[in-house]
Amino acid sequence: MQMDFNIFMNDVVTQARDEISKAGYTELTTPEEVDEALNKEGTTLVMINSVCGCAGGIARPAAAHAIHYDKRPDHLVTVFAGQDREATNRAREYFEGYPPSSPSFALLKDGKIKTMVERHDIEGFEPMEVIGKLQRSFEEYCEEV
Repeated sequence: MQMDFNIFMNDVVTQARDEISKAGYTELTTPEEVDEALNKEGTTLVMINSVCGCAGGIARPAAAHAIHYDKRPDHLVTVFAGQDREATNRAREYFEGYPPSSPSFALLKDGKIKTMVERHDIEGFEPMEVIGKLQRSFEEYCEEV
């Protein structure tokens, strides 16, 4: 039995997109959508999605559960590294001082980067540890819901 790699990857990508969208994040697929979303007033959490194992096993579950907290970002958005390249590259322009990293999370306030949870803060950690990292940044930069 031979499986077409592109069909297999399409299934993986579709599942990864669906998972983060169902968690309440708005998917940004163009540079224009990124500019509109990241220039909003208030706090915005950007989840840089990926098909790697640490995205599926750690980052996406953390993204889904971290937002159930007394303080949380006003806006939840996601870009997909390796899939929506132009949107991801535009988002990374907002993350001044941080190298490209996926999966990762960026927290912006009024369009300015405040902090990031980078891949090295995700890979090798448990989802609950990443949730804690995200919620500590919410505590510092976000308003109570």
